[in-house]
Amino acid sequence: MDILFTSKLFKVVRKFTTGRSGTQLERHIIEHPGAVVILPILPDGRIVLIKQPRVAVDEELIELPAGTREPAEQPLVTARRELVEETGYTAGEMTEIFRFYASPGFIKEEMYLFKAEKLVAGPTNLEDGEKITPLIVDLPEAMQMVQTGQIRDAKTLIGLLWYNQNGQQKSS
Repeated sequence: MDILFTSKLFKVVRKFTTGRSGTQLERHIIEHPGAVVILPILPDGRIVLIKQPRVAVDEELIELPAGTREPAEQPLVTARRELVEETGYTAGEMTEIFRFYASPGFIKEEMYLFKAEKLVAGPTNLEDGEKITPLIVDLPEAMQMVQTGQIRDAKTLIGLLWYNQNGQQKSS
């Protein structure tokens, strides 16, 4: 394995694998420390989403709050930090739902989905480059946004579809 590029958030490495023919095949992988995505549920059942511009796609996207883990940081610690940073809410209860890979064809990034409940409002703590606007919706409105393509972010789709199918009866 060769490290080709290193940034603050990830590195790009070159790996080799053997094809069916026995030929060595070169692959480029983005190694990422992992991330969390948070499904914040207000006491009345509404969901806290955020709108933020994403430079990579030149669009403002509607998303669930999320963020990258710091080195050696436990996912729950990241989830609590990112929830406050992006929404201002602190969670009295945070439950890990499951882990998933967003794009395992070329990114080694494990994502952790957390459900946050018993939320208490407070100030946000946005990073310098973040321009985040909260968007609070009920589940039917969120699912309509999924159906109409207003929500296109994969981690948000996963979280909302899980909640629509499994999670809403368990919220407090």
